[in-house]
Amino acid sequence: QIIVDDDDSKVWSLYDAGPRSIRCPLIFLPPVSGTADVFFQQILALTGWGYRVIALQYPVYWDHLEFCDGFRKLLDHLQLDKVHLFGASLGGFLAQKFAEYTHKSPRVQSLILCNAFSDTSIFNQTWTANSFWLMPAFMLKKIVLGNFASGPLDPEMADGIDFMVDRLESLGQSELASRLTLNCQNSYVEPHKIRDIPVTIMDVFDQSALSTEAKEEMYKLYPNGRRAHLKTGGNFPYLCRSAEVNLYIQIHLLQFHGTRYAAIDPSMVSAEELEVQKISLQSSSEQEEQ
Repeated sequence: QIIVDDDDSKVWSLYDAGPRSIRCPLIFLPPVSGTADVFFQQILALTGWGYRVIALQYPVYWDHLEFCDGFRKLLDHLQLDKVHLFGASLGGFLAQKFAEYTHKSPRVQSLILCNAFSDTSIFNQTWTANSFWLMPAFMLKKIVLGNFASGPLDPEMADGIDFMVDRLESLGQSELASRLTLNCQNSYVEPHKIRDIPVTIMDVFDQSALSTEAKEEMYKLYPNGRRAHLKTGGNFPYLCRSAEVNLYIQIHLLQFHGTRYAAIDPSMVSAEELEVQKISLQSSSEQEEQ
């Protein structure tokens, strides 16, 4: 746990795993309902392959600028000049806002945006954003749970949702209220400030909290972004479709192998792994051509 602000109550919790020699790790930012450990499947798999990954849980911040400033201080504290960011839902929005915030002296080397959005107005909650801080925790939890999938689900997706409900229960009123405020406060991403950053947009074809319009908007915003589509996975594909998600993360990070922005220990980049990735790259480009 790390405190980087003058305010002692703002504590960042994080898991930092993999080789510390890596100076440009992959950092995971969770959704509204998530904690740092929702990315445990990614931490286990990616560190096994030699990547350095950090999963974060942000403290209570009430606006995007305050979050970005706190996150910048955290990176300074960890002595990380540049990082790759994987953001899920709200985490994806904050990742884009941080890239935009630091565009003059860039701190973000690349972005993987999972079920992310670029404009908070899609939730039609901008008018209530200022009242979340007044609401009791059970009401806030109800709002969040309203976006979770219901109905028959396969066992892995059901387990994923159970896990997220459990994590949601662990969040206090101020944590939830602040995240919902960040999620719904009137704000959007300014694409011209981050258009040079390599982006992979990861989304699902089945039911998730994101509307088709929100997804289309993301594609428009990043016309050169890579697409990583999962047939199924709902709101939390990193939990219930972790093998696919981890493969897409590897494909995304492959472009930085052999540079100082590699998130992997060079000695771990085996010929075999490159071969596996070549095959998956070929199959994904074939799919895109179809």
